[in-house]
Amino acid sequence: MMTFHPLASDIGWGSWRLCEDGSHPLERIDAAIESGFTLFDTADIYGAASAGFGAAEALLGEMLRDRPGLRDHICLATKGGIRPGVPYDSSRSHLLEALEASLRRLRVERIDLYQIHRRDWLTRPDELAATLDMMVDSGKVGAVGVSNYAPSELAALRAFARTPILTTQPEFSLWHPQPLHDGTLDDAMTQGMTVLAWSPLGGGRLAGCTDRLAEALGALAGQQGVDVAAIALSWVMAHPAGVIPIVGSQSPERIRRAADARKVRWTREDWYRLLEAAIGRRLP
Repeated sequence: MMTFHPLASDIGWGSWRLCEDGSHPLERIDAAIESGFTLFDTADIYGAASAGFGAAEALLGEMLRDRPGLRDHICLATKGGIRPGVPYDSSRSHLLEALEASLRRLRVERIDLYQIHRRDWLTRPDELAATLDMMVDSGKVGAVGVSNYAPSELAALRAFARTPILTTQPEFSLWHPQPLHDGTLDDAMTQGMTVLAWSPLGGGRLAGCTDRLAEALGALAGQQGVDVAAIALSWVMAHPAGVIPIVGSQSPERIRRAADARKVRWTREDWYRLLEAAIGRRLP
């Protein structure tokens, strides 16, 4: 699978809940590495509610400090553009300051992927495109992308960007299958972008659902010899866009079990059966 970075794994590990228990992340980081998850996804806003703005990046920075050489073996991705109380700011001044702050917290000189976290409707796409060009030209960012952008918003940005927009990060799961229908995945395949799916387990809801979808997930999990989470992750990965799900679990054991998604084998019947169970109706 071609991706935006040679070290980007087929499953990523996300740090949006990294600060919830206040413990050092090394055990979870080690579980991710052992599972072959080399794409580490974070953002400057992660951890803000529990430990302060930039807290997740700072913890990852400590991990990189304490694991000399690890930086050379992972693909490091972060996001900026959300400001508490604003809420969105993609102005040039803010994003360039945000990038410098992320570099300091992560204790690195270069971020492999920098994404605009959410659309700021008060920033023109040509201004944002020029800012992204500056980031890459500076050598401090390897590649750029967007998160939570509609295809039309991405097209407007792409029209002005000299630097290729290489990734898009939508919410995508059996709980939230809208990218199948709103053009997000089709646009990514047309443009050759990598899709990074956030909340691929529906924020944990898929593991605890008790309806027709739960029955279908459980039956397939039993047939394949994996847990329900692995089935749900693999369902996302089976799409021809080559979607990379971002696993947000902070349990080392669940992180390791997520790697079983690679073992799942799909028939069209099984894939569509889960989709029909998720949307609650038969497809026409």
